Amino acid sequence: MRPLIALATIIATPAFSEVPRVVTDIPAVHSLAAQVMGDLGEPMLLLSSGADPHHFQMKPSQASALSKADLLFWVGPELTPWLDRAVSGIGVAGTAIELLEVPGTTTHSFAEEHDEHEEEHVEEGHDHEGLDPHAWLDPANASTWIAAMAAELATADPEHADVYLANAAAADGAITATTAQINATLAPAQGVPIMMFHDAYTYFAEAFGLNIVGSITMGDAAAPGAARLAHLRDELAHEGVVCIFPEAQHDPAYLTAIVEGSEVKTGAPLDPSGSSLPYGASLYSALLTGLAQTIADCVNDEG
Repeated sequence: MRPLIALATIIATPAFSEVPRVVTDIPAVHSLAAQVMGDLGEPMLLLSSGADPHHFQMKPSQASALSKADLLFWVGPELTPWLDRAVSGIGVAGTAIELLEVPGTTTHSFAEEHDEHEEEHVEEGHDHEGLDPHAWLDPANASTWIAAMAAELATADPEHADVYLANAAAADGAITATTAQINATLAPAQGVPIMMFHDAYTYFAEAFGLNIVGSITMGDAAAPGAARLAHLRDELAHEGVVCIFPEAQHDPAYLTAIVEGSEVKTGAPLDPSGSSLPYGASLYSALLTGLAQTIADCVNDEG
């Protein structure tokens, strides 16, 4: 009987030698978590390739993985209301960390630019009032979140605490280097009036001295009305906009309509969540440097 007793003791012991099961919401957050976890494990990403983070429906397999997660790192309900509903309904086995609530995170509210020209309707879920959730586009916030992720992982998996903390320090150094690179890339574009498809870029603009004078739509899927399009055409001329940028996952037809007949240059599409990039630890740096290079290329284009 002694071997059976020993086996039963081993089975009953809650030895947490396995690396925590980590789930993330968007590619940028997945990239940060992957850097902290390193070779110890791979976080799961819920958002499918090319999907809009504001409007998404999980597969049953994803819902199952969410329910079994030891740690969920997500931006918050302001970005992904579908995930907020899932967390409230399905639940998470371990801990859900809203990154917007992490102490030290810099946050901004959406600009109060709504007037008689605003959209005739705004779809449910992400109405662009209140807290702007696109906080990962400020690299200082990414550094703050990496430290928080490392602390959570070290608590959940103390056996590998030193590894998580060392990985976080290395990731923070990489972000510092990326920030310096972006400042150099965007130096000629700082202060130049530009316009975006939607108002997702305040954090990036504040971090790197960009002058975003407006956005085509305040809602990610809401069609701007005729009055707003006319207002935007006037704004392009009044503000001396040099470049306007479409966005991945969104129809550029409205952008094309307002720049027609003007000298405003159209840049390449931007992808603020990184959903069109190869997923992994290197995505975050590629996301920020890609945004910077796309903006700089348009502003610097003499054609």
